[in-house]
Amino acid sequence: MLHVGIDDTDSPNGMCTTYILCLIIEKLKVCGYTISGYPRLIRLNPFAPNKTRGNGAVSFKIEVREIEEANKIKEIVLSFVSRFSELQNEDTNPGVVFYEGQVNDDLRKFALDAIRRILTIEDARRLADKLGAEIYEYKNGRGVIGALAAIGCPLPDKTYELIAYRSPENYGKKRKIDKDSVKKMDEETYPWTFDNIDDDYIAIEPHTPCPILYGIRGESPEILLKAHQMIKVGEKIERYCIFETNQHTDQHIQKIDNISQMKQFGCYVVSGEVKDKPRVIEGGHVFFTLKDDSGEIECAAYEPTKNFRKIIKKLRPGDKVEVFGGVGVHGTLNIEKIRIEKVKPLIIYENPICSCGKRMKSAGQGKGFKCPNCGKRLRNGEKIPRKIPRQLKEGYYEVPTCARRHLSKQLIRMGIKGKL
Repeated sequence: MLHVGIDDTDSPNGMCTTYILCLIIEKLKVCGYTISGYPRLIRLNPFAPNKTRGNGAVSFKIEVREIEEANKIKEIVLSFVSRFSELQNEDTNPGVVFYEGQVNDDLRKFALDAIRRILTIEDARRLADKLGAEIYEYKNGRGVIGALAAIGCPLPDKTYELIAYRSPENYGKKRKIDKDSVKKMDEETYPWTFDNIDDDYIAIEPHTPCPILYGIRGESPEILLKAHQMIKVGEKIERYCIFETNQHTDQHIQKIDNISQMKQFGCYVVSGEVKDKPRVIEGGHVFFTLKDDSGEIECAAYEPTKNFRKIIKKLRPGDKVEVFGGVGVHGTLNIEKIRIEKVKPLIIYENPICSCGKRMKSAGQGKGFKCPNCGKRLRNGEKIPRKIPRQLKEGYYEVPTCARRHLSKQLIRMGIKGKL
C-alpha cells in the first residue's frame, strides 16, 4: 500500500489542495488504479504562524503491486502538483510525501504534534529519513510537514466533508447558492450534518477565489450525499469529493492540569478562577484574566464570536470556569467554548429597614443608623447582606458557527446541550 500526502499548494489568491487531490485521484482511477477508502483532509495547528489558507493537508492510500506502478503513480502526483500549485506566490511551498509501509507510533506522534504544537521542516525530514519515506519539496518545502501529518494522523473520532467544486470559468465570481435550500437541508439533516448556516450566513460557502463552491460537513458519507442532493445552485458543479477528516473533533485540544503548562501556539482545556471583571476594548473584543495556583492568562472572546461575548461579559471575579482554546501570538487564550463550573454568588450589603418601613441612613462613622422618616436610631445595627441573582447559568457555551474553527468540536457532537 502506497501512502501519498500533499500540502501547501494554495494561496490567498486561489487553488485548493483538496481540489488538486481530486484531480489526481480521478486521473489514477482512469489509469486503472484502486484507491483505498476515502481520501483524508487533516486540519493542522490553527495557531501555526506559517499555516496555509485553509490549514489543511490531504492524503490517500493506493494499492500497488510492483515498482513500475509506484513510479507511474508518483509521476502523476508530482505532475499535477507542479501544474496546479500556486508556485508564483512567495508563501506557497508545496510538499509531497510517498510512503510504503505501516503507519507506526512515530508517524502518529508526528501528526499529533503538527496539530498541537509547532514543527519544523527539519523535523519532517528527520522522520522521513527514519521511515524511508520519499519526500519532494517545492521551494522551501514547508508542505512536507502537513503531508506527513496527513498520512499519520490517527482518527479515533472523525467526521466527513463533501466538497463540491466550481467550473474554472466561475473562479473569483460570486457563488450562486440558494440560501433557502441550505436552510431546508440543515433542518432535515441536522445534527448529522452541522455548521451549515448561521442565521443568514451561509457557512458551507467559502469566501475566497478558490475552486470550492461549497463544503458540507457531517457524520457519514451517506448523510452528506443526501444533503448535497438538496442544495440548489445557479452554476455548474464540475465535480465533488468526500473526505475523511479530523474536523470538529477537538484533536488540537490538550488537557492540562494548570495554567503554567500552557505554551504559545498550543491549544488547551484548562480550569481556573476568573480574576477580574471582563472588559471590552475598541472593536468589541472582550477580555478577562483566568487564574489558578500556578499563574494566570488573559482570555479573549473576539468580535466575530458575536453573542458569545455576552456570556463572557457576565463573568465576575470568583467564578469557576473551564476554558477551551488556543494561545495566539500575543499570549492570549482565544476562547472556543467555555464551561461555567460554578457561579459565585453576588452579595451586596444594605442599610437596615426601619420599623416604619423606610430604609435607614448612616448616622455617621461608628454611630449606627438613623431613619430619615421617623427619626428612630439604631446605634448597634449592622448592614444586611442581600444576594443578587446572577444572570449567568452554569453549563457549556460555544461560539457561533460563523466563528468556529475547523477543529473545534461542537457541543452537539459532545452530546451536550449548550446554553446558546
